[in-house]
Amino acid sequence: MSKGTDGAAIVYCEGALGTSNGKTAHGLLRFTTRYDVLSVVDSRHAGKDSGEVLDGKPNGIPVVPSVAAAVEAARDLGAAATHLVIGLAPDGGRLPPSARKDVATAIRFRLNVDSGLHDFLGDDPELSELAREHGVIIRDVRRPPDRNDLHFFSGKIAEVTSGRIAVLGTDSAVGKRTTAVLLVRGLREAGLSAEMIGTGQTAWMQGVKHGLILDSLINDFISGEIEHAVWSAWNEERPRVIVLEGQGSLMNPAYPGGFELLAAGRPHGVVLQHAPARREYDGFPGFPIHPLDEQIRAIELISGKPVIAVTLNHEGMTPAAVGEARRRIAAETGRPAFDVLLDGPAGLAETVRRRLGL
Repeated sequence: MSKGTDGAAIVYCEGALGTSNGKTAHGLLRFTTRYDVLSVVDSRHAGKDSGEVLDGKPNGIPVVPSVAAAVEAARDLGAAATHLVIGLAPDGGRLPPSARKDVATAIRFRLNVDSGLHDFLGDDPELSELAREHGVIIRDVRRPPDRNDLHFFSGKIAEVTSGRIAVLGTDSAVGKRTTAVLLVRGLREAGLSAEMIGTGQTAWMQGVKHGLILDSLINDFISGEIEHAVWSAWNEERPRVIVLEGQGSLMNPAYPGGFELLAAGRPHGVVLQHAPARREYDGFPGFPIHPLDEQIRAIELISGKPVIAVTLNHEGMTPAAVGEARRRIAAETGRPAFDVLLDGPAGLAETVRRRLGL
């Protein structure tokens, strides 16, 4: 594993590994340049390989039962953990009360703490004092930037000559970021320079160079920050393709998202991530997911641009069911369907290349 830019991390995911509430941990276990991930904490799966739990394929990162066990395991391997990274992503972004003492334990082990929750751990008097005593830093990734540092929409997006693709979703926690990461990888493997615009705390933790944390911003500045991130990626890197990570979904009752990306990022096409086995919005029983064709029509009406492909989240599905869903969706929507996590991103990258005329 390559050396992370910020240090060696224990990822905290107690009770959530393999569930939608563990999506930040999942992203870090699959890919990050910011940390060298040593282990993940979840007592339910202790002793297993985290890749086996998550994707059915070993990744060499063990699941351990506690923070103390993680520190001890790292020492046994001659490694020194530097960070505890909160890998939980619960509804509302609040730290579970049971996790607070684990954060305190990590600080006592002299681990810096990185958190992407809406609960700012650095504002907790006890934890902040404990961090001061032990000489470590609590970094609240979702803390909003100073207003003087924010950008208002200016229209400079019109200068950007890179092809732009937005990866939106039919639900929250459906795999938009993972598909965006893999699409960028696939485009680069096909010989096209590509950059990703991260829009959430997990993308920041994965080390994505250009982006913002959309749901920590004052609404007036969201479009401007999206525009500035896209413009900056173009201005600094001059990539052939820019891939925008979506947030929430257009019709999600709790996490409506995508409108600003379509308006400010002005993509030339949209990839729509979908979980065929889901019937209700994630975490909200009684709120059925709007039909796929309805969501496609809404995106195309708002953006004036086509949904060029549907990508699948295969949760709760057998390989045979994934294949059948792919064929059915392609036939019903007239658009190609891919499972990039199972099959790789080459097919999707080719679809994007053709759409952009590259």
